[in-house]
Amino acid sequence: MLRTSHFRHDPAKNRMTPRTPGATFTPDRSDTAKPGPMPFADGTHYMLHGPDAAPPVLLIHGLGLRQEMWQWTLPALAPAYRVITYDLEGHGKSAPPTGQPTLADLARQAAQLLDHLGIARLPVVGFSLGGMVARRLAMNHPDRVSALAILNSAHRRTPAQQQAVESRLAQVIAEGPAATVEAAVARWFTDAFRARDTHVTGLVRQWVTANDHHVYSRLYRILAEGVEELVAPQPPIACPTLVLTAEDDVGNTPEMSRRIASDIAGAECLILPRLRHMALAEDPAAVNAPLLAFLNRVSA
Repeated sequence: MLRTSHFRHDPAKNRMTPRTPGATFTPDRSDTAKPGPMPFADGTHYMLHGPDAAPPVLLIHGLGLRQEMWQWTLPALAPAYRVITYDLEGHGKSAPPTGQPTLADLARQAAQLLDHLGIARLPVVGFSLGGMVARRLAMNHPDRVSALAILNSAHRRTPAQQQAVESRLAQVIAEGPAATVEAAVARWFTDAFRARDTHVTGLVRQWVTANDHHVYSRLYRILAEGVEELVAPQPPIACPTLVLTAEDDVGNTPEMSRRIASDIAGAECLILPRLRHMALAEDPAAVNAPLLAFLNRVSA
């Protein structure tokens, strides 16, 4: 059981004022989780949530989704943290990548956003592909990442698992995101949840199918082919780390999460029972409680 603790924050070390002219925001000086306006930083669309003087946390969404996927997480984090969400390249309102992007490119996007906001170092939370980006960010820019929370993210796959991902990539290349979305929704949510909550599943389906066919296929290739560079990471990831997945997440399995944790000294691993990939939307409290406890501890 993770313990919670109070945090201390020095605002001078984590300035939240955008540097680029024209990309301004109105600070939220209340204690509520109201988002500020939605500026851009070098083509990256981002949002700021929570008290402007609170300790910052960066959230990185998964493939085919967008920063709005954190709507189930923000109510838990934004009262005590200045939460930064953004759209990965080629997602939501962010600019598309040029050529074939890599994990290093997506990590660079995150680092450039931190530069724009004047933030030196902060905890980073990544979901699925976002968990891969977060690990690459911690490897390439270890001085920027004070802690990691890796949610439902992949490690080295078995040959059968790799073949399944490559088959889906081939479908996406040939037919676009709509070709795989129904199977994805079935993998991501339990049968009972899909039957009773068509709003959430419909929203996720809408996000995925809104992606540009050719851009999405290039980003999908990162998910399919980028895992190996994160195995036994060099340089090693040394910051406090929480690795979390769901018992029935078939693409980002409990065994994968245990191996991610074993690659990072001192990492904690938590498996949520009876949930699938999008546990954070299906049962937000199950994810938010350990995530908030972890952030409170590493921010103390």
